[in-house]
Amino acid sequence: MLVGILFLSFAVLLLLGAPIAIYLGSSSLLTMLVQGAGKPIDAIMAALPRIVSASTSKFVLLAIPFFILGGTIMERAGISRRLIELAESLVGHIKGGVALVCIIVSCFFAAISGSGPATVAALGLIMIPAMVKAGYDPAFSAALMAVGGAIGVIIPPSINFVVYGSIADASIGTLFIGGIIPGLMMGAALVIVALWVGRRYDLKTLPRATWSLRGKAFKDAFWGLLMPIIILGGIYGGVFTPTEAAAVSAVYGLFVGIFIYRSVKIKELYSIMVDAASVTSTVMFITAAASLFAYILTRARIDVAISTSLIELTGGNFVIFLLVVNLVLLLAGCFLDSTSALFIFTPLFVPVARALNIDIVHFGVVMIVNLAIGLVTPPVGVNLFVACGIAGIDVKTISRAVVPLIIASLVVLALVTYVPFLSLALT
Repeated sequence: MLVGILFLSFAVLLLLGAPIAIYLGSSSLLTMLVQGAGKPIDAIMAALPRIVSASTSKFVLLAIPFFILGGTIMERAGISRRLIELAESLVGHIKGGVALVCIIVSCFFAAISGSGPATVAALGLIMIPAMVKAGYDPAFSAALMAVGGAIGVIIPPSINFVVYGSIADASIGTLFIGGIIPGLMMGAALVIVALWVGRRYDLKTLPRATWSLRGKAFKDAFWGLLMPIIILGGIYGGVFTPTEAAAVSAVYGLFVGIFIYRSVKIKELYSIMVDAASVTSTVMFITAAASLFAYILTRARIDVAISTSLIELTGGNFVIFLLVVNLVLLLAGCFLDSTSALFIFTPLFVPVARALNIDIVHFGVVMIVNLAIGLVTPPVGVNLFVACGIAGIDVKTISRAVVPLIIASLVVLALVTYVPFLSLALT
């Protein structure tokens, strides 16, 4: 009965278009009230503050606001423009080079922002008009930017890896390393599609940049490129933990923005803090609501039932299990944001993965690549909506244009899923 109430209310609110955190939290609260029918309301709700506090007050999650703040500062510092100028100087003279710039810069900026939508928002305002001017169809330009932004949740530092690591009790530093090769593979797959699609358009190219101009562009972008090196080098060198690295990223971004690029003014710090706090509060609100939903699943023993059923269904075959995981997460990505999906499915899948001797780091990378694709699958693909807003097109139009890019991403997902070496080679 409780299971029916939980999922029925969840489905109704989802169909009504309620915000993600609302339908996760409301369906959970309704189930708690039904379960405790006849008891005083304060007794029923006694567990609520403890659950919310426990889910949002983990030390490792402190990395999220710091990474968001660091990314916000670096974006305000103009690093996105400098990265684009560097990439244009290197490949802008190639036919289809503007699309290559979009993908290359997405990979670079992913190592700064750690967020898919943030990558699309920061780069899309420049790259989408540039691709249209170069001859690409507006819908494909927006779709490429949306999928390129999805790389932001795979290439470290990634907020999603922080969330997964906190739930699965996995090393976040190792997860970061595991995401490097799959993230670059995703970028390479997009390059192939962009060049293939570009053959049907009359594409314009930029003049070949001189080596002096390339050197100047590299010098301008150097401090931004150095940020991920400091963060990842510090983590893997044992200088600081991932959470401390997030704080370092914020301080470094502030230093570069104020004293190196001099594009961030002291009076702008308030608005920067407000922007970062707004994004952080959204993520943590979803985290609290999703953890409450996961708590109800646990109380109703649904997690144990699902884990047992998965083992029986797959017959202990990890190939079939990973196929089921991919199908479930790809479907979930059409309706849930990545943070919610991680809180709901990680406790269900990780015990089965451990039982089948699947490396937890490899499994985490598989989950994150799945959820990265979910950022660009309608009807709730967050990156699609951001790109649509920038390009001035509707979701139906961009949904058609994104199909070849999703197919290329699925090929990468299949390789990452069944070739663990790709996730573990650098760990």
